[in-house]
Amino acid sequence: MSKIEIACFNPESAIIAFENGADRIELCDGLSEGGTTPDFETMKKLREKITIPMFVMIRPRGGDFTYSDSEFEQMKNDLIQLKSLQADGFVFGILDENDEVNIEQNKALVELAAPLPCTFHRAFDRAASLEESLEKVIECGFTTILTSGQKPNVSDGKENLKKLVELSDGRIEILVGGGLRSSNIEEIRTITNAGYFHSSAITDGGAFANADEMAALKNK
Repeated sequence: MSKIEIACFNPESAIIAFENGADRIELCDGLSEGGTTPDFETMKKLREKITIPMFVMIRPRGGDFTYSDSEFEQMKNDLIQLKSLQADGFVFGILDENDEVNIEQNKALVELAAPLPCTFHRAFDRAASLEESLEKVIECGFTTILTSGQKPNVSDGKENLKKLVELSDGRIEILVGGGLRSSNIEEIRTITNAGYFHSSAITDGGAFANADEMAALKNK
């Protein structure tokens, strides 16, 4: 049975996702930046209302995925704080200056998050090599990779996504996301054989998840 994770950039979207059958929420801020660390108070309030798993983004800013020492310290501190607020998992991804997976820093955050699971986010789609990056992310201890197949969206990346599902061979979950909507989820699922899908369920350029789109994603 396929599952759906909804990226929620505000509390309203998280409630819509929860009430319309999402299997998991990716909680973040910074819609225009593609997701940043959410406010602690937002997490605290939502935890009182939402019973499905909430994975929380750890990303101090938009832009690239190579961080200064002070930004990395902030990521560690944010993770510890959000862990204490009963996050169910974390979403992050760090690359080095050569756009390769930064094993040392990612491993440190994964160990800090333990025993909670971690998703390597779409920094993967900027990483240097599909196969090498897959192996490095697995080595770091992540349980999931969120990816559009190293292409701008899942429709362009569907063949790479299929390849990733095959290469991962059950060692890590390939979470398919990036331009995923109810209009293309059936085709993408058929081609990739993936089992977990990720969407913001935002339509018409809005800021909030759309309940009808959420239901359509779930049904398909």
